Amino acid sequence: MARRALAPDTPGSRALIVDLVRSAGPISRVELTQATGLTQAAVSMIVRKLLDDDVVVEVGSAPSSGGKPRRLLDMNRSARYGLGIQLGAESMTVVATDTSGGVVARERHGGAGDDEPAAVVAWMAEVFRRFVATAEIPRRSIGGVAVVVPGPIAADGLVGAPTLTRWSGFGLREELERRVELPVLVDNDANAAALGEFWGRGVSRYTAFGCVYIGAGIGAGVVVDGALYRGASSNAAELGHISVDRDGPPCFCGGTGCLERLASPAAVVEEARRSPQDFAGLGLEDPGRTPPEVYELLSRAAVAGHGPAEEVITRAARLVASATLTFCTLFDLDEVVLSGPALATAGSIYAREVRGTLEQRGFARRTHETAVSLSTHPRDAAAVGAAALTLQGALSPGHGPALSFTSGYLAGP
Repeated sequence: MARRALAPDTPGSRALIVDLVRSAGPISRVELTQATGLTQAAVSMIVRKLLDDDVVVEVGSAPSSGGKPRRLLDMNRSARYGLGIQLGAESMTVVATDTSGGVVARERHGGAGDDEPAAVVAWMAEVFRRFVATAEIPRRSIGGVAVVVPGPIAADGLVGAPTLTRWSGFGLREELERRVELPVLVDNDANAAALGEFWGRGVSRYTAFGCVYIGAGIGAGVVVDGALYRGASSNAAELGHISVDRDGPPCFCGGTGCLERLASPAAVVEEARRSPQDFAGLGLEDPGRTPPEVYELLSRAAVAGHGPAEEVITRAARLVASATLTFCTLFDLDEVVLSGPALATAGSIYAREVRGTLEQRGFARRTHETAVSLSTHPRDAAAVGAAALTLQGALSPGHGPALSFTSGYLAGP
């Protein structure tokens, strides 16, 4: 095999080794050389630096087939901790993960609601400090914290998310950095969920990996060669704003008939409430229930076999499946994971529709299968992904996003 002309001291070569140890470890230096195409000397130099930095550790030897036993390498799970915060109008989740993506601590709180952003950030900082202290996470092992929010994202922060419009023009990153005295990254929740699923599942960097994320809205993320594919403005794969009905209702983004406008949890609730007689007894008529609470009631009823509820959820799932088909066709995905709070209960219905659609209509179905699975932690996926963003930047400098990726200003539409 021809060896790659990739210098051992480049960020890309370090990222390559880290990704392989993360996804395939325990693994020997010889196997890393064979898998990467780097020279043996280059691999030895990178591994030595990773050992010095406590990013990887030696965990024993492979059985010898003659000659010196091969020492095996694995991630040092306690070398660094990723800290992520998923902030929404309804809830806030704080997560800490080790270097393998395993969750070591988790808390869920109420969301931003209609409170003043400055007051919310002050509260976030206090929650963060208590969380780190309670979880006994050494401050020196935290490189920064990522906050993920509904998109879309622009170079100056959040643009037009209908659930957080009060935050328009507020400097989230600067204010939180000042209070927690750590670097802060602001990013999109669907992007974060994609990276979190990729990192936590130990997916190979050679897998074209996608994630469809359904929270208050609908988004998606793509990981290629071990890194998020962001596009020109970090708005790649905005699945919710693909038009699935050109004559459909207007969307806040300026389009018409967008998937999010027709198949989001709020759209499902809106449709169900147009026929209250079909859902009598489920509690949908209670004016005190929020749309996410009503959607959860519908999801439970659908899974339990309630006809009208199953019909309205399935209709949304079929629209999502159709958009996911386009998503998989555009990126020729090996694997797609369905994630997000809206799939915590009714995820099986969505998975059924997506699998069936890809099996019947997938463009590359005769060439390769696109694996479809459900997240094992759909409610926390974006927070876990936020933690993964900080880890990737810390463990593979230059490969993940810089912690100063956005200014953190939130701008209205």
